[in-house]
Order: sequence, then C-alpha cells, then structure tokens
Amino acid sequence: MRHCDWLSVELCDWWRWRVLEVVVLVNIYWSCFVVMKKLPKASRVADFLHKSFVVTCGSRSSQILTMIKTAHCLIQLAPHLSRIGCGIHRLIHSTTVTWTQPSFPSAVWKLGSLNHVAIATPDLKKSTALYRDVLGAEVSDIQALPDHGVYTVFVKLDNAKLELLHPLGENSPIQNFLNKNKTGGIHHICIEVNDIKAAMKDLKEQNIRCLSNEPKIGAHGKPVVFLHPKDCDGVLVELEETKL
Repeated sequence: MRHCDWLSVELCDWWRWRVLEVVVLVNIYWSCFVVMKKLPKASRVADFLHKSFVVTCGSRSSQILTMIKTAHCLIQLAPHLSRIGCGIHRLIHSTTVTWTQPSFPSAVWKLGSLNHVAIATPDLKKSTALYRDVLGAEVSDIQALPDHGVYTVFVKLDNAKLELLHPLGENSPIQNFLNKNKTGGIHHICIEVNDIKAAMKDLKEQNIRCLSNEPKIGAHGKPVVFLHPKDCDGVLVELEETKL
C-alpha cells in the first residue's frame, strides 16, 4: 500500500472514531440532561450544560468536543455530589443530641381539685340571702366552728363551692381580716390533697410555713391546714385531705 493510501485510511479511521465519540457523548449528554431536568436540585446544572452546548456548537469542532467532554465530566460528578450530600445528611442526624426528660420518683402526695373559695362577710345573713334569693344558688345551713373561730355557710356550685365566713369569738382570724376590709372579700382558697401530713412534711422542707403544727378538722369533717400567705404569693391557701 502506498504511503498516501495508508494516510487516507488513517485519517478516515481517525475521523470515524471522532465522529463516533461525538455521537456517543452527545447521547450521554442528552440522556443525562433529560434526567437532571426532572431533579429540582440538578436543574440549574442541566440548564448550564445545555446553554454551553448550544453556544459552542457554532464554533470549531475541537471546542465542541471539549465542551461535550466537560459536560460529560460534570454529569459524572453529579452522582458523587449527591452521595456527599447524603453522607452529610446522615452524619448530621447520627450526631444529633436527643434530649430525654429526666425521670423523677413518684410523689408521695399530690394536689387535687379546687374545693372552695372562702369569702369573709360582716353580715352573714345578708350574704346568704344574696346567693340564695338573688342568684338562686343552693346554700347550706349556718355551721359554727369554734376551733377555727368562724361561722360558715357553703354555697354549692356545679364544679366547686363558695364558703361564707363570719367571725365567731373575740380572737377570730376573720375579725382581724374584716378590721382591714370593712365590706369583706375573698379570704382564702381551699385545694384538695390526698395525704395532708405528707404534704405538710414536704412543704416544710421547701420552706413553706404551715399555720399549725398538726391538721385540724374542718367544716367538711376532714383534716385541713393553712399555709402562710407570705409563702404563697400573698394568698392564704387551705389544704383539705380527701380521696382523689
């Protein structure tokens, strides 16, 4: 074979392989472009590659090959970027510190419902008539409690009670309250507990003062104790033992 014939064959083979390479790379590019357009995170890369390919198609063939190969390399890099992103995502979730609520021993005693709100009044009969005759509530008979220095009348409500208080005796704590509040007013609130002695012991350890060392029998025939208002945000709180 002559030298010129051999050279022609080599040139044909070279161009055949170049054309085949271009066709293959274009197919790879287009396939990846279509797939990447369907992925939101890869759409910008796909648009960039598409614009670059269109712009360079008008230039020389060597530039077309260069851009196609560049696009091919970028497309090959995309899956690796995805893997890196997944790896970072797993790392973040695997190292996230989870907070677990500490467990506390169950309390010996617990607070229950509001039993009643006590209202001191200078005129017990007038106040009783207000709730019974004007407001239409059911009221109890007057009850004397010498140990507490009060007369009481209970006004029954759907979910709690009102306790009307009037002084009994010269040393009644209600009289001291009325000396400061001539027209009367809210004197204390009563909350139920399931174990009053356990509650007193626990509250004393937390520097909450009780107004008596031992519980007394209250108007409902159940043990009660009062907590110092200065230790309860200015509110006189009565605890009454009952089954919760």
